[in-house]
Amino acid sequence: MELIGRGRDADVFALDGSRVLRRYRDGGPVREEARLMAYLAARGCPVPRVHDVTDTDIVMDRLTGPTMAQDLGRRPWLAHAHGRTLGRLQSALHRVPAPGWLPRRFPTGREGADRVLHLDLHPENVVLTPGGPVLIDWRTAAAGDPAADAALTVAILRGVVLGRMQRAGVRVLLRGFLNDCAVDPAPRLAEAVAARFTNPNLLPQEAERLRRFSRRVPGGN
Repeated sequence: MELIGRGRDADVFALDGSRVLRRYRDGGPVREEARLMAYLAARGCPVPRVHDVTDTDIVMDRLTGPTMAQDLGRRPWLAHAHGRTLGRLQSALHRVPAPGWLPRRFPTGREGADRVLHLDLHPENVVLTPGGPVLIDWRTAAAGDPAADAALTVAILRGVVLGRMQRAGVRVLLRGFLNDCAVDPAPRLAEAVAARFTNPNLLPQEAERLRRFSRRVPGGN
């Protein structure tokens, strides 16, 4: 198999022109992720179609197009537009009721109010295909409060380590995201920042940037 992508916890191999295999290095809830992707696809959410699943692998559609992060690297002037797309994608996801079998994080505490949360939504997890943007990497998804999902996206973007010009682009991206995000992330921002610190894939530079940001967050450390 041809290795075509390598993330922080998984590798992606090309099987043929239409399918890829995503393999987690340490296993994980792969079947649950595939089940959620099928649930979302049935409700019109833009996710890859799953063909097969094992305890470590998911075989799914091979997507054509750059990630949003790659496109931003080539066309940084689209940062605000891409941020708005990110906000709209997340808002559309939050209209999907959470199935009863989905693990719960950041619950709303209100009967029937929990929604599907991605909890790792950022430009590297959006592929810009000819048919429109597609959301990938559902491993951390859970049921809960949409505000927490938006807050985690803010925390992720605030921790990105980039050069000065790129940092300015991230700020523009974030403004676009907040412009089209349907919920206010502020009430759960301190909680989201704390959760981000527990991510085992967080790089030291990201942790330091996030630590500086957390000092400006009410209730943060």
